[in-house]
Amino acid sequence: MKILAIETATEGCSAALLINGEVIDRFQVAPREHGNLILPMVDELLNEAGMTLQQLDALAFGRGPGSFTGVRMATGVIQGLAFAAELPIAPVSTLTALAYQAGPPVEGQTVYAALDARMGEVYWCEYERSDDQLKAVSNESVIAPAALSVTQGKQAIGIGHGWGTYENELTQLVNASELLLLPNALPRAREVAQLAVGMVRDGQTVSADNALPVYLRDNVAKKKAQQQS
Repeated sequence: MKILAIETATEGCSAALLINGEVIDRFQVAPREHGNLILPMVDELLNEAGMTLQQLDALAFGRGPGSFTGVRMATGVIQGLAFAAELPIAPVSTLTALAYQAGPPVEGQTVYAALDARMGEVYWCEYERSDDQLKAVSNESVIAPAALSVTQGKQAIGIGHGWGTYENELTQLVNASELLLLPNALPRAREVAQLAVGMVRDGQTVSADNALPVYLRDNVAKKKAQQQS
């Protein structure tokens, strides 16, 4: 299977090309530069692999939640590529891609993915590892750390820059006997591509017209969209 993926929902900008399980990628932390970087990254990967868009099986993108501008950009870019090459799209949760970075599943371990959403809130989702899989056990939400209700596990991983911003509040809330923090991790296209494999295989893809962003904070998204229209 051949899948091209992009992820621009945070200050990290990345693209990845998965070919039969092997991944090559580009990643750069470059706030406000995603528009200048993402298409050159895509071109570099295709050239490195000696491929064209038309030779791919599918496209994938981090559909959010995250920065309004970043999520909107990823959606627009992936729609344009899909229209050009007539390819299906796998819309992958940015939080799930982040949690997937925590490593191979360990039975009974809980992964808490948190991205700083500004305004005193985090983008949040809780995952459990069982049967060699990572499964979401909460809804994705944008919420103040103090308002969270979590399932407390003995072994846990906290991943994402939300943990860097709200380490004390979240650590007390989780109250795990063993807690590994990965506060510098950013979602990457590499994991988006890997997660997309199962979605493509299971028919969980959409057309370019139906590739939609997930903002969670709808009032802010609508306000910014109105300002930019």
